[in-house]
Amino acid sequence: MKLSDDIRYIKGVGEKRAALFHKLGIFKVRDLLYHFPRGYEDRSLVKEIADLVPEESVCVKASLVSGVRNFRGRSGTQVMQASFSDGTGVLKVTWFNAGYLKNTLRSDVLYTLYGKVSKKGTMFEMTNPVLETPEKEGAQSGKILPVYPATAGLSQKNIREAAENILRQLEDYPEEFLSEELRQAYQLVDLQKALVDVHMPESFPDFEAARKRLVFDEFLILQLGIGSFKKYRQSHSAPVIRDVKCIAAFAEGLPYALTGAQKRVINEISADIRKNIPMNRLVQGDVGSGKTVVAAAAMFAAARNGYQSAMMAPTEILAEQHYQSLCNLFAPWGIPVVLLNGSQGVKERREIMEKIRSGEAKIAVGTHALISDKVEFYNLALAITDEQHRFGVEQRMALAGKNEDTHALIMTATPIPRTLSLVIYGDLDVSVIDELPPGRKEIKTMAFTEKKRREIYAFVAGHIQKGRQAYFICPLVEESEVIEAKAVTDYVDKVREELPKSVSVAALHGKMKAAEKEEVMHRFAEGKIDVLVSTTVVEVGVDVPNANIIVIENAERFGLSQLHQLRGRVGRGKEQSFCLMICQSTGGLAAERMKVMCETNDGFVISEKDLQLRGPGEFFGTRQHGVPEMQIGNFFTDMDMLAVTQQAAQTILRRDPLLSLPENAALKRTVSLKFEQFGSMLN
Repeated sequence: MKLSDDIRYIKGVGEKRAALFHKLGIFKVRDLLYHFPRGYEDRSLVKEIADLVPEESVCVKASLVSGVRNFRGRSGTQVMQASFSDGTGVLKVTWFNAGYLKNTLRSDVLYTLYGKVSKKGTMFEMTNPVLETPEKEGAQSGKILPVYPATAGLSQKNIREAAENILRQLEDYPEEFLSEELRQAYQLVDLQKALVDVHMPESFPDFEAARKRLVFDEFLILQLGIGSFKKYRQSHSAPVIRDVKCIAAFAEGLPYALTGAQKRVINEISADIRKNIPMNRLVQGDVGSGKTVVAAAAMFAAARNGYQSAMMAPTEILAEQHYQSLCNLFAPWGIPVVLLNGSQGVKERREIMEKIRSGEAKIAVGTHALISDKVEFYNLALAITDEQHRFGVEQRMALAGKNEDTHALIMTATPIPRTLSLVIYGDLDVSVIDELPPGRKEIKTMAFTEKKRREIYAFVAGHIQKGRQAYFICPLVEESEVIEAKAVTDYVDKVREELPKSVSVAALHGKMKAAEKEEVMHRFAEGKIDVLVSTTVVEVGVDVPNANIIVIENAERFGLSQLHQLRGRVGRGKEQSFCLMICQSTGGLAAERMKVMCETNDGFVISEKDLQLRGPGEFFGTRQHGVPEMQIGNFFTDMDMLAVTQQAAQTILRRDPLLSLPENAALKRTVSLKFEQFGSMLN
């Protein structure tokens, strides 16, 4: 068996099961090899009944000591109960819908039962334990069993058996890319042993050693890829925008004063673009902090120095809003701005692309249409990407690569924890706009239970009567049997029933066609729709200052950073804005999240708390395209390892910035495999 073999040819998989593996992103043998367990069942822990501890998951070796009681529960569920003993005590066992066991249980057999222990009075109990006999083929008691991320229809047993089969038959394990010197320096096992032991550990020390090696690999490759790209960018030269003092005149012409934070960030950008080293800067700032005017200042300097700038936004409506804003800002200066998007006609697009190619257009705003091969710039000096997490590394690189050496500015309203930004944006210099314009009112945020629903509807109706607009946000598009959550398609009818008939209500969700979504968002922005019932597609891409209320259903199902992003849809006008969260669950983690949301509007405080509560695996709602996903490493809990690998990566790159030396050939191949776009630049 080879790494490139199709998953369906693994023993026990086949066509039908392969389709289930595909849902997990597993298509080839290599994919399954790197589908790491998310936890383990320790079935090597065997205890006597007298020594059991409630809430502990253990194995017990015991014999049947009572007759089997079989009956139907209140809901019609088939219930089977029996008692087992090992001589030190008695264990009561309950199974649901396991009638097949009734005729197989015997009193002369020593069984192994694995499950979680509970205690009722003086009696220890187990519910639905795994039952095995000593002679059972493939018995799993006495082992440490991996627990994998799975999907409906694909059991843990299916994944374990497939993983074990490839480990027994694999001919070509992934290339060992760490030198023996490096492995010894950081006390790491070799790659093949790590891959075997993470799936089939003989002991927990074996697993810990395997995990240490694999986490080291992930962090090192991530930092080498990003670091090599940064070195690559720095080895080229970009246009020098010498006259940045002209920005002062631009700022004086604005109808408002810039904040101290905006001035600081403009100065940082100005210092970058005056050098011939390509700028690669991220500007973070909450919604309403004034990122667009900061970007406009840089574009103004580029235009006054004879160069072009491009700004790419994730949606057509956001691109149009940027276009209108920039037209207003640059009209007094006679700087021409064009808009390019996918919905324009062929003739119109051709005319706009000619203006870009000839240099007549100094500012080009658009969606991903800007990175089409057909779009040619005359002398692009500044490439700006808005809401970069919606594009990812490869797309922003494609825009910056329109001219081989271009200054790149990335803007985001998604606050990234500083600990995480060092890694995710390791190729970028980071600026933070941590100050809101004066007079901007904080959004009042409150959490409610279902009991307050009528009052919430009345509150919304009152504001709509005053001419305001509102959002209602749901987690799902349609009702799900798996997750009980409000769904847009059903919920929109409920909202129409509860609000006055004069209120215009429309639905918006990800399953609609792009043109339909754009039309609904335009109508809402124009005030033709009073209430927008939506999924999180509104998280980015619509700016409606007149909307001052957002109601978030099932708020406990969203992460903190996503709740903060949703809240940012309001608070854009002069009126007081409100974020009302309706929660089905009011305890534990949900309560902690709601408390944080109600106490602060600071996106950076929220992002740090979100990382702490949920971990980085879920932190980004959208994958960083071009950056390998973490399969086993955790930016929060593995911070020590992160620091170690940063040091290791810096040492390697100081000696060999583009991984060109023969001894780093295997490392370079691995980085290129993980970072497709970076790899093509390094080769």
